[in-house]
Amino acid sequence: MVTRSKGFGLWLALASAATFGSSGPFAKSLLVEGWSSGAIVLLRVTGASLVLAVPAVLALRGRWSLVREHLATVLAYGAVAVAGCQVAYFYAVQRLDVGVALLLEYLGVVLVVLVVWVRTRRAPSALTGLGIVLALVGLVLVLDLGGAVRPDLVGVAWGLVAAAGLATFFVLAAEDSHLPPVALAGLGMGAGAVVLAVLGLVHVLPMHFVATDVTLLGGQAPWWAAVGELALVAAAAAYLLGVTAARVLGSTVASFVGLTEVLFAVLFAWLLLGELPGLVQLLGGVGIVAGVVAVRLGELRRERADRATAAADEADFPLPSGVA
Repeated sequence: MVTRSKGFGLWLALASAATFGSSGPFAKSLLVEGWSSGAIVLLRVTGASLVLAVPAVLALRGRWSLVREHLATVLAYGAVAVAGCQVAYFYAVQRLDVGVALLLEYLGVVLVVLVVWVRTRRAPSALTGLGIVLALVGLVLVLDLGGAVRPDLVGVAWGLVAAAGLATFFVLAAEDSHLPPVALAGLGMGAGAVVLAVLGLVHVLPMHFVATDVTLLGGQAPWWAAVGELALVAAAAAYLLGVTAARVLGSTVASFVGLTEVLFAVLFAWLLLGELPGLVQLLGGVGIVAGVVAVRLGELRRERADRATAAADEADFPLPSGVA
């Protein structure tokens, strides 16, 4: 029974990675028709927040005080991890191949390690350090600075901003909180939608909507089909699948499987848009993914070692009877 449950969880995690990975090609199909990144993200986040509203409310029944306690986290999640990260990623997609933009965003995992290093003043393990080096080498290869076509530096900058947004997501998600994950996602997306709408109304963030067909699979499709996919499939369904998979597999295994999002994104970009990174960039992508895996493994080993040390200390100095 446990094996069957784990197998089901693995399929859920792969489905989550695939649905997340589909966002780039559908967003780019809108961008080339004149849509702005802000407009795409606004509709995507608004649609997803509406879909997640019901499960979020159900998860918070009788516990609405948790929203007040974690209001700052919800607002930061919505403004930076949802709205900011997605807008930056779509700006990067507008100037770079989908696969390259996503690889840049995944450097956020490395940024998390650096943030923790600065906060705790505790150097990462050797394996984590190796992962950082591999990821940086992979970044150089992805940019293919010696190639015939130089990378769009503005697109690269937006990709790194998206990485910072992803790092913020990981930091906030890892906080010790009693706020249900679905509630954090639903409320965060709602907050992100409000932030995007306000920025659009005051003309800080361009909002260009173009009611025209988009090109996918070499043919034409209505614009609302692309927007619907982004909101329902690449956002709401992707997150719900990811949450369910994490509860079945555990966060560590689910996060490793989630790395396949990069592969799915490259595959969808090839099938839907005809984009395929060059050989050097593909090798760089392998380096980044390998680096992220090494970082994850290094942090996991450190967590296990810390737990073992804490358990040993507790065994040596047990708490007095009656002390919780």
